[in-house]
This record gives sequence, C-alpha cells and structure tokens, in this order.
Amino acid sequence: MRLLLYDKITGIDPGKSITGVKTFTLTDECLRGHFGKKAAVPGVMYIEAMAQILGWLIIHTHNFRLSAFMSLIEDVVVPADLRPGFCAEITGRLISTSTSDSLGSATLTIDGQEAASIGRIIYVHSRKADEERLRALFRYYGGEDFL
Repeated sequence: MRLLLYDKITGIDPGKSITGVKTFTLTDECLRGHFGKKAAVPGVMYIEAMAQILGWLIIHTHNFRLSAFMSLIEDVVVPADLRPGFCAEITGRLISTSTSDSLGSATLTIDGQEAASIGRIIYVHSRKADEERLRALFRYYGGEDFL
C-alpha cells in the first residue's frame, strides 16, 4: 500500500518553499492496530510527510523533468506522544538545488506551534522521469491549483 502523508498542497513558490496540510485521524489505515494501549502517531510518519511535500517542491521547481529521492536526513526532531486527531501544516524550504541533487529543510506545525522538524534533507535526482506522468500525479495528489 502506498501511503500519501499529506492531504493537500496549499501553497508553492517554486525554487523556494511549499506548504501542505495533513489531518492525522485515528481512522488512518496506517494507525489501525499499530499501538496496543494508547494510539499515537509514529515519528516516522512526520518525517515521511515532510519529505513528500518537499519532494514535490523539488520536482515542480525542475518542471517535472526529474524525480527526487530522499537520501539523507539530519537534525530531526519528532514528538513521541502525539495522539491522532489534529491537523498539521507542513512547510518545506529549498536551500539549494541542481540537476543532480537538492538540499532542503522542513517543519510540521500544529496550531502555530512547531511539533516536528528536519534541519537538513538531501535528495538525489533521477533524470529518468516521465514529465507528463509526474504532472498528472502532482495534480491527482493535491497540487492541481499550482500547475
């Protein structure tokens, strides 16, 4: 099963930043039965949500002519005990990008308070990208307002 860990892209400034939202609910399929006594959102879900949003910024910045694959993260802060039932805003910032790789950072905020962050995310790029398919996926996965 492929997990899309954001609900919608809410803003994009190609080459600079992107924002999106995700509502983490107890009914999310990936949380079903994950914890025995007390439901909590695993930290890896925050990391993946931030990485997905920033990945789309990179792809959009390069006009959908490449794919971006997260290869390294550093300076990660994730909460240990957030229970499902909140809406988060996810922001990704592009620090540098070239045809071979990109460097960025990301934050996840809840009610205006930073809850999780990645200080440094490095992506490697693949030039073997189907531009039309990537555009279609971007549109389908919540980015239709930014094409």
